[in-house]
Amino acid sequence: MKSSIILGIDPGTQVMGYALLKADGNKLQVLLMDVLKMSAKDLDNYARLEKIHTKVSELVKLYRPTTFAIEAPFFGKNVQSMLKLGRSQGVAIAAAMQAGLEVTEYSPKKVKQSVTGKGTADKEQVWQMLKRILNIEDRPQYFDATDALAVALCHHYQSNSVLNSGTKALKGWEGYIKNNPDKIISK
Repeated sequence: MKSSIILGIDPGTQVMGYALLKADGNKLQVLLMDVLKMSAKDLDNYARLEKIHTKVSELVKLYRPTTFAIEAPFFGKNVQSMLKLGRSQGVAIAAAMQAGLEVTEYSPKKVKQSVTGKGTADKEQVWQMLKRILNIEDRPQYFDATDALAVALCHHYQSNSVLNSGTKALKGWEGYIKNNPDKIISK
């Protein structure tokens, strides 16, 4: 099994969490876990998007991740917040794709479930599990950083699952037959 570095992102327009997780088989090492803080007073929306793009590009250049995982925006009541969050996510994805990275998106529920076993876990529960699993001592100032690390860990688990056979999703019976010709019995 080859070594990989996963760049995990928790998108946000005022605080974006990011983390880099090195996976060498079952040996996991946190390379970095931090946040990019952006002031709404000092920067307009477009300047913040530019900062997100620049930060993701810098992380890619510096750490050379092999894959990129990002948390999908959750559907809230405030449409404007969703729009801003979607833009920040899109800019981060564009920076990763520009660098040639494969991008995978996970719902917040999937991330929580992968890390804690419970899709409704709160941020403190996610942090406590990350602390145990990855032997982390220092609590970060922002949960956005731990959320980004949880996204990276979720990606590691999903990529290395015994249920993930490495084949693409099947589409109906035609896809199943195409991928399993040995299962056809002719009379």
